[in-house]
Amino acid sequence: MLYVFVWLFAVIALSIVEAATCQLISIWFAIGGVAAFIAAVTGAGFYVQAGVFAIVSVICLLLTRPLAKKILNNKIISTNSDSLIGKTFQVFQTIDNRSRTGQIKINDVIWNARSDDESIINEGCDVCVEKIEGTKLIVKRC
Repeated sequence: MLYVFVWLFAVIALSIVEAATCQLISIWFAIGGVAAFIAAVTGAGFYVQAGVFAIVSVICLLLTRPLAKKILNNKIISTNSDSLIGKTFQVFQTIDNRSRTGQIKINDVIWNARSDDESIINEGCDVCVEKIEGTKLIVKRC
């Protein structure tokens, strides 16, 4: 009868951990704890309870974790800066990778820029944005 309270405590503790993290860390073990609790209530021995806990936890983990990760990790946040890639702009300050200078003005916002091929691109030239690395635009001559 003592193990009934152990499993009940485990289920409550694991559920609290899950609620606090919101990361699907311990939910599978809480479900295993419920199964072990049911085994304890029905009079199964401790080793049977522990086996039920382990088996149910592992099965839940193996069956649902890949699906849960797939659903939860689809949070790709697109930013407005992504829309700059492939567009043409004029160089505001000469781009020289060696001296770490170069800027492009886009809609009254000045962006740091670097050349993709290490070439110097003079002020006033048209450039195409290849990619964004942090806060720098990587550009090439158009």
